[in-house]
Amino acid sequence: MDADRTLVAEAAAGSREAFDELVRRYQARIYGLARTLTGGDPDAEDLVQETFVRAFRAVGDFRCESSFHTWLYRIAVNVMKSHLERRRRLDSVTARPAGETFKSATEQLPSVEDLEATVARRQAIDRALASLPEELRIVITLRDVQGLEYREIATITHLPMGTVESRLFRARQRLRPLLEPLLGSASGGRGPSAKRRRDDRADGRADGRADDRDERC
Repeated sequence: MDADRTLVAEAAAGSREAFDELVRRYQARIYGLARTLTGGDPDAEDLVQETFVRAFRAVGDFRCESSFHTWLYRIAVNVMKSHLERRRRLDSVTARPAGETFKSATEQLPSVEDLEATVARRQAIDRALASLPEELRIVITLRDVQGLEYREIATITHLPMGTVESRLFRARQRLRPLLEPLLGSASGGRGPSAKRRRDDRADGRADGRADDRDERC
C-alpha cells in the first residue's frame, strides 16, 4: 500500500506517530493471527505487543524487499513459533491436562443467550485448528483466516510455493471431517470451503502468471 510506504518511511526516520498509525492498522490482524495460532492463549496480547516492539526496533532496517504487511507477518509468525516452542517445553514439564493448553479465548465471553451458538462454533473451530501440527496450522491460518495470498505465505514462512500448497491441502483434509458438520449446519449445508477452493484456483492461476519478485517500494 502506498500509504504504508509513506508511514514506514516516516517511522524509519524516527516518527513514533507514523509507527503508531501502522500499529492501529495492523493490530487487530496480528491479534487474530496470535489468537488462532496459539489456540486462544491468554498471552496473545503480549505476543502482539512483542511483535510490534520487534518491528519498531527493526523498521529502520526495512528495505522494501517485500510489502510492509508481509514483513510484519513474518515477524509475528516467528514470535508465535518461539512462544509455542517455549509452551511445549513447559507443558512437557508441568504435564497440563489435555485440552487446557489450547483453551479458547471465547470461553471468556459473556454468557449471553443469543451468542451461545456463535461461541460454540468458535470454540469448535479453535479446537480443530489446535489439533493440527504447527506447520499446518500456520499456513491454513495465514490463508483461510487471514486471507493472505500464496506468494505472501511463502515469503512469510520461507517455504517454496509447492510446500505451502501441499501443507494447505493436508490441513484442509484433516479439518474437513471436523468442521463440515458444524459449518454445513450453520450455512444450510454450504460451508465456506467451496468458495475458498474457487479462490485458491484463481490465485493459483494468478501466481502462475505473476513474476516471483517481491513487491518493491
